[in-house]
Amino acid sequence: MPKISTKGQHMPESPIRKLVPYSEIAKKKGHKVYHLNIGQPDIKTPEVALNAVKNTNITVLEYSHSAGFESYRNKLSQYYQTHGLPINVADIIITTGGSEALLFAMGSTMDQDDEIIIPEPFYANYNGFSTASGVKVVPVISTIDEGFALPPIAAFEKLITPKTKAILICNPGNPTGYLYSKEEILQLAEIVKKHDLFLIADEVYREFIYDGEEHFSIMNVPGLEENAIMIDSVSKRYSMCGARIGCIVSKNKEVMATAMKFAQARLSPPTFAQIASEAALDTPQSYFDDVITEYKDRRDTLIAELQKIEGVKVTTPKGAFYCIAKLPVKNADDFAQWLLESYDLNGETVMVAPAAGFYSTPNVGLDEVRIAYVLKKEDLIRSVEILKDALKTYNK
Repeated sequence: MPKISTKGQHMPESPIRKLVPYSEIAKKKGHKVYHLNIGQPDIKTPEVALNAVKNTNITVLEYSHSAGFESYRNKLSQYYQTHGLPINVADIIITTGGSEALLFAMGSTMDQDDEIIIPEPFYANYNGFSTASGVKVVPVISTIDEGFALPPIAAFEKLITPKTKAILICNPGNPTGYLYSKEEILQLAEIVKKHDLFLIADEVYREFIYDGEEHFSIMNVPGLEENAIMIDSVSKRYSMCGARIGCIVSKNKEVMATAMKFAQARLSPPTFAQIASEAALDTPQSYFDDVITEYKDRRDTLIAELQKIEGVKVTTPKGAFYCIAKLPVKNADDFAQWLLESYDLNGETVMVAPAAGFYSTPNVGLDEVRIAYVLKKEDLIRSVEILKDALKTYNK
């Protein structure tokens, strides 16, 4: 029998999606499942984006340019510049989601067995992208006790080897909701310049910032032009996860020329999704104002409710729409499966994402879960009520 590749065997399962079969079984039993496990916003996609697709008069569904529609890249450049980011059309390649942008970034900057340093916990698919690219993840651990702040620069320095090619951050962070300060970004900028590394920043949650804080992009650091690679996406910004449109952004011409080879190899990003994404740039600011207000209320509700549960530890995220909660259980994987397989409260249960999958260090985060506050407030309150009862039952 033909054998699966070693790379395929090493590809990690998604901690976010691997419990889906259990949730499907729970639903077939008639149970209502509150999905706290996945960052799928329930916010409506802007009508201007949907209408652009509905009203198109395309007669031949052609390939687009491998870098994406020129009209979209022009408009996206203007959008960035309006938001204070000095990004030109030549700095942008449109990708099939932020995921492809990350794969292009790794493929353009790293060879087999090279190393990338990532503060953990981190977006679980970074493990998958690295495995697919033949790259080794070198984690530097941030902790819930420190609010998931950037680890000391000395912790990065001691991990750098001749194989190190880049540092990757998510700002604000998935799964922690941590927002890197300007000072932290500047510290990272100094270390990548000192060691001639790339700094890759996944900034797809840039708009989701709370409490009067401000997002500081790596694209705003003077002198970092050759080192900085930004990853972006329409998925969360416009509640368009299914569009699968993102982009890779860099002023490093060699990086962009190389990324373009990967873009040509996959031919082009999807046409209808680009039409929707280009139109989405006309979304009024009032849309984002309302969305931020809604998410802040949800965050405050969730954190307040979680803090009422004995034995649960949680920090208040400053951005995105996730938090990591430390639970009074030994194994959150087992607990998450039990919630779906063996537990319900009056016919209802919750689905969470075990946080161990957001680490690459073995046996770290075993008692943590990621919770996405993408449900309306009354559903979040009910979800935490169920979680509280479940923990009592599970720990009997």
